[in-house]
Amino acid sequence: MCVKDEIGEVSEETEKLLSCDATVGKSSSFDNCPMNRSVNTVAIDDVNPITDFVPIIRSGEWSDIGTRSYMEDTHICISDLAKKFGCRNLKGEAISFYGVFDGHGGKDAAHFVRDNLPMVIVEDSDFPLELEKVIVRSYLETDLQFAKTCSPLTPSSGTTALSAMILGRSLLVANAGDCRAVLSQRGVAIEMSKDHKPSCANERKRIESLGGFIVDDAYLNGELAVTRALGDWGFEGLKDIDQPNGLLIAEPELKKIMLTKEDEFLLIGSDGIWDVFSNQNAVDFARRQLQEHNDATSCCKELVQEAMKRGAMDNLTIVMVCFHMDPPPARTMQRRRRTISTKGFHTLSDLLKEKVASPTRPTSLE
Repeated sequence: MCVKDEIGEVSEETEKLLSCDATVGKSSSFDNCPMNRSVNTVAIDDVNPITDFVPIIRSGEWSDIGTRSYMEDTHICISDLAKKFGCRNLKGEAISFYGVFDGHGGKDAAHFVRDNLPMVIVEDSDFPLELEKVIVRSYLETDLQFAKTCSPLTPSSGTTALSAMILGRSLLVANAGDCRAVLSQRGVAIEMSKDHKPSCANERKRIESLGGFIVDDAYLNGELAVTRALGDWGFEGLKDIDQPNGLLIAEPELKKIMLTKEDEFLLIGSDGIWDVFSNQNAVDFARRQLQEHNDATSCCKELVQEAMKRGAMDNLTIVMVCFHMDPPPARTMQRRRRTISTKGFHTLSDLLKEKVASPTRPTSLE
C-alpha cells in the first residue's frame, strides 16, 4: 500500500509517498456485465477512437500535515486490488483502487478504513460483477467493523472516505463526507463527487426529516461539520448500531462513467485542498505542471505546496490518477468567425457613403 503516516512531522518528512506502478487498463469482463448498459458491441474492423480507448493508468500522491499539530489524513493506492488480496476470480484483469480518508477526532478511524475497506470489497461474494452494490455494502460493513473496536461509553474518532475504482474503461467513485474527486476532461473540471456538508440542501432535508437540526448552517446537531462519515460511534443521537439510518450515515454516493480519450486525469483530495482550490483552478494548475514535467507525484507535491502558500489551515492530501502516458495537450482556442446580416451590411454601406459625401470640415480659428 502506498501509504505512510507519521504524526507531528512536516513537509517532506511528513508524508513523502511513493508512486504506484503504472498499469495498462484492459478490456474487461466487467464491461459486459448486466450493470453496464452504456457499452455497445462493435465490429472488429469498426474502430471508434472513443469507445475503443484503453486507459493507461499511472498515479502519484502527496500529503502534508500543514499547519496542524497532528496528522489525521491518510490514503491508499493499489494498482491491482484482486492480486493484492489473492482474489482469483478476475482472470488476470486488474482493478485499480485509490482512496483518501480525512479523519477527525483522531486518526484511528481513518487508518482502520484505509486498512480494511479494500479487503472487505474483495471478500464480498458479488465482487466484481455487482461492483456498485459491493461498494455500498463494504462502506457500511467496514463502519460496523470499526464500531466493534470502539468503547460504547466514549465517542470514537471518525473519517470521511472517498474511493475510486477503475476496471477497464469503467471509473466508479464512491464518497461519504467532504473529500472530493474532480475529473479533467480536456482541461474542463468535472465534479465526480458531492460534498456531504450540513449546508447541502439535500443533506439538510434528510437530517431534518429524521428530527435532526443544523447549527449555523455548518454543524450537524451542533457537533460535526459533515453529514456522512464512517466511525463517530458514541455520539448521542447521531449514530446507533441498532438504528442504521440515523442522522450521520456511512452510506456513500456513487458516480460511474465510462472513460474516453478526452479524460486526462482524476484528482482526489481531502477538504484542505478544496478550501483553497476551486475545481477548475485545481485542474488548470495540475495540467500546467504535467505539461511541464509529466510527473504525477511531483504534480501532487506542487499542488500541496501551492495550497499551503494560499493559506490552507488543514491537513493536505492529494492523489492523482492519470489515464495517459503523455502529458495533457495544450488547449487550443477556436477563433470564431464574425458575420454580418445583409440588412446590416447595407446599413453600414449607406453610413459610409454618407460619411464620404459630407466630410467633416475643420473648424476655423478667428
